[in-house]
This record gives sequence, C-alpha cells and structure tokens, in this order.
Amino acid sequence: MANGWDESAEAWIASIGEEGDFSRACVLDRPMLARVRAGNFNYALDAGCGEGRFSRLLQGIGVRTVGIDPTARLIQEARRRDPGGDYRVGYAENLQFPNETFDLVVSYLTLIDIPDVATAIAEMTRVLKPGGRLLIANLTSFSTAGEGWSSEAERRFCIDHYLDTRALLSEWDGIRITNWHRPLSYYMTLLLGEGLILRHFDEPRPHGGKPAVAEKYQRVPWLMMMEWEKP
Repeated sequence: MANGWDESAEAWIASIGEEGDFSRACVLDRPMLARVRAGNFNYALDAGCGEGRFSRLLQGIGVRTVGIDPTARLIQEARRRDPGGDYRVGYAENLQFPNETFDLVVSYLTLIDIPDVATAIAEMTRVLKPGGRLLIANLTSFSTAGEGWSSEAERRFCIDHYLDTRALLSEWDGIRITNWHRPLSYYMTLLLGEGLILRHFDEPRPHGGKPAVAEKYQRVPWLMMMEWEKP
C-alpha cells in the first residue's frame, strides 16, 4: 500500500530539520532518552528511522544503532548527515536480521505508518534478545480518533469512531501521508500476544517550546510511550 512517504520525503526533510518538530523536541525526546539511559543498552535497532535524527541521538549517548526505513530518500539523507552511521533501506514487517540480535528496538512514531502492524510487532519482538526492550513512542489513539477542535466559544476536542481501525490522510507543510488510527486495545493485544511484559507507560507532558502549542498538548493526550520487555 502506497503511503505517500516517497513523494513527501523532501518536504519531510525540510520540515523536520535537525531539532525535530514540537512532538519530538519538546515532548518525546527527553523521556525516550531517559528510558534508554536507564536500560544501559548496547545495540539498538531504530525501526522507521526516517532521516536518522533519533538514531544519531542514540549514538550520541553511546548506543550502537542500526537505522532502517523503507523510504530510500530518507535513508540517503540519514547517510549524508551521518556518514559513519549504519542506515539501511528496510521494512519493519520483514527485518533482515537474525533472531535475538538487539537488546533495544525503538519504534519512534512509526507504528501509525505501518499497515501490517501485527507483523511488524512480531518482527521487532523476534530480533530482540531475551531481556531486551521494545521502546515505543506513538500518537495516542485519542488523538488519531480526533475530528479536530469544535468551533464552540469554549473550544473542545472532538473524538469519534474510536473503536474503528482506519487509514487517515494527514497533510501539513507539503507532506501528504497515510497514517493509521487503531484503538489502544488493538496495540495492547498485539504486544501481549507476543508474550511481552509492559514495564513502563507514560503520556509525557510538554516541556519548553511555544506556550500556545504547549497548551494544546496539555489539553489533549497527543502522545504516549510504552516500554516492553521480552522474557
């Protein structure tokens, strides 16, 4: 299924820069890196690394990292920004690594992009060593089920069809891609079905950034983090 990333790669590269957007720079980076530091990991897979920004952050704190992404232009950009890094074109649904290769697998805002997320989660679990962790950042199912802000005098965020899994067309800054809404129970069922153990869950609050944007992120639970252990 075409998801728009090939056509949107240049716009994404221009939009994301090196610091990342608000969700990354002001919400997720700090708590994600805190979980990595706490785990004392050695070898990580960044599944859906895009232009490689978070892979570089992982390497910056001493974690040897392989970044994969199905969009060749994004991998090309990752290699340009980090010539010594290990970036490969690849799919989370068909990981080209032996069983039990990594002690950390990261899915940073990528599950929403993957049509066959069940196979991707199974593959991420397969390449984890026993005792390894699957660290996930994702849009919350509340936000992906949202139909936007109402036009009432007191603005409210509207949520509908929460239980219905569906593709969503997302457009901003010249980027036009397909994301997926799935209820939280869908993800939890898949992860528990792989025998994984939930060790951490958070809906992190914003820190810094423009106050008007931070206020929006305070009102609606936009983002979540989960850390799962493979027994």
